[in-house]
Amino acid sequence: MDGKIKIGLSDQELETFARSGNVAKVSMRDFPGIIARKQLGATTVATTMYAAHLAGIKVFVTGGIGGVHRGYEETMDVSADLEELARTDVTVVCAGAKAILDLPRTMEYLETKGVPVVGYKTDVLPAFFTATSDIKLVERADSPEEIAKMIIAKAQLKMGCGLLVVNPIPEEYSLDHEFIDHVIEQAVQAAQEQGVTGKNITPFLLSEITKRTEGKSLEANLELVYNNALVGAQIATALAAELAQK
Repeated sequence: MDGKIKIGLSDQELETFARSGNVAKVSMRDFPGIIARKQLGATTVATTMYAAHLAGIKVFVTGGIGGVHRGYEETMDVSADLEELARTDVTVVCAGAKAILDLPRTMEYLETKGVPVVGYKTDVLPAFFTATSDIKLVERADSPEEIAKMIIAKAQLKMGCGLLVVNPIPEEYSLDHEFIDHVIEQAVQAAQEQGVTGKNITPFLLSEITKRTEGKSLEANLELVYNNALVGAQIATALAAELAQK
């Protein structure tokens, strides 16, 4: 905004963003151009990680991370979020990778890059709109204090990568697996028919899913972000307490 990275917005700045019809989606490749032209831009997980690291912020929250897209073998479409997790020392709290993605390949990619993935009170990967999936996790933590100690251990090991905390959407807002999977398949097919690709694919699919679920997916999205913010704040507080004792 105005040629600067803004962390935290005033009410007036938020209003400007909400009312503007020209807000760019800013991933890492877009950063220099958007800053140089002083355009309005909304950061992806990758660019938010980078900005947080520059500002010394150790924990941040999002809805779901990007990952390996379905049909990867044809498009080679992998979100820059995964690369940033591999090289930037920030803890990201999310409700898993977005359900529109190829979740098994996304987890394989994170494993290859050495990114620790920790389930918060869960043994399986949450699938964004749903609290569970068939993908088992290696690490689990049942308190913010456990995660804080992992963050400190990772820093002491000088790993240099992020830590991904996957926090399931509350059960009362979790959508039915078969229902949401069917809707996602329909949305993916619509994207293919309309030739939607690249950075436009995620917003297109999420918009299609919102329409096809009559707003249920949007309600779930809001609730999971709220829940992630709560857990993220608890982790940040626990981390500050741990560091104060060192």
